[in-house]
Amino acid sequence: MKKILLLLLITSQFGFAQQTKFQKIDSLLTFLSANNKFMGSIALRENNKVVFAKAYGFADVETNKALDVNTKLKIGSITKTFTATMIMQLNEEKKLTLETKLSKFYPKIVNADKITIHDLLHHRTGIPDFLNDDPNAAEYIFVFNKREDLIKRIEGYTSDFEPNSKHKYSNSNYNLLGYILEDITKKSFADNLNTRIVKKLGLKNTTFPEKIDVSKNESYSYLFDGKSWMKIPEWNNSLSFAAGAISSTPSDLTEFMWGLFNGKLVSKTSLEQMKAMEDDYGKGLIIAPFYGKKFYGHTGGIESFRAVVGYNEEEKLGMSLIVNGDNYSRNDIMIGVLSLYYEMPYPFPDLSSFPVSKTILERYEGSYSSITIPLKINITIENGLLTAQATGQSPFTLTAKSETEFVFDAAMIKMIFSENTFILNQGGMKYEFKKE
Repeated sequence: MKKILLLLLITSQFGFAQQTKFQKIDSLLTFLSANNKFMGSIALRENNKVVFAKAYGFADVETNKALDVNTKLKIGSITKTFTATMIMQLNEEKKLTLETKLSKFYPKIVNADKITIHDLLHHRTGIPDFLNDDPNAAEYIFVFNKREDLIKRIEGYTSDFEPNSKHKYSNSNYNLLGYILEDITKKSFADNLNTRIVKKLGLKNTTFPEKIDVSKNESYSYLFDGKSWMKIPEWNNSLSFAAGAISSTPSDLTEFMWGLFNGKLVSKTSLEQMKAMEDDYGKGLIIAPFYGKKFYGHTGGIESFRAVVGYNEEEKLGMSLIVNGDNYSRNDIMIGVLSLYYEMPYPFPDLSSFPVSKTILERYEGSYSSITIPLKINITIENGLLTAQATGQSPFTLTAKSETEFVFDAAMIKMIFSENTFILNQGGMKYEFKKE
């Protein structure tokens, strides 16, 4: 069956005509920042040359210390792409293979004799996530986690499924890969990162810190509470480790991706293996589509940092956004940035909204389908706002105009809710969706 996509129909924005595409991008991000929707940093790289880079907002709101393009920000799960790259280097060095069993290193983990390095890289192990699946995870987020203690917790988990039978994202997989990297090389993860990637590419602002230090041009993360930016408590990096503890900048991330895709870190054969998707996940890589264009990369989130990096092979274009002030969908920001980069007409979002109680929003949560088009839309609540995600597409945040009417201006989408249904209006067409 041919997949029917929810088209993103975009109108023009008055006032952009005389601006370059980079000025338009700057105008959009300045607009969001001025309205307390966003703080963060961005970089665009063409043929390994940064063509646009700028930072918005503060690294430390309390002292009014501004972000700059060299301010190091936590990248969360983009760390996994670095970890996967170093594991592929070990494979090329014949220090392990993709079929090496986990039992060689940690035989007490359930199914260790069946789980391979390949399975760990692709999240196909069945090992529960120490962060999202462990009911006691909150006890460990802000305290130092000894390596042996985290391994012991993982050893105590029961398997979610037979290894390599399906995909389920688990931070446990990549922390184990980080420990294996240390076991084989007899060096710390930080030392491996420095020698295998940072020095090879000459990255200037990519580190594996123990704790945020603003005096070293590092940043805190924030949420907007409706009146001011609220600093989010810092996690202990011993927990996020090889799954999510690296700090970097958008310029460094785009240079890392350029190096990865242009033979500076792994062979062409290894790169092709990393790009091979199984249930939409490669070896530390995912694919983000944009109007027929394919970006390889990863996303990340830790504390209130929200990060994304992508690389388009055909155009040798790299893009990265790291948010440290989270009050607007990172995905929606990137839709705007890429639309303007490719000189597609794009309107500024309408940031005026109608306050809707959590009780009412909860009524709208669920999975909806339509008899008119074979498309499902999931409605969830994120950061107190409704978020919609259509089959096979990225989520987008809805702005409330009343207790029943919600819009996504970038695509000229209007959704009007009633009891267990909503009407989707787009491009002059109306579709009725019912909750399943």
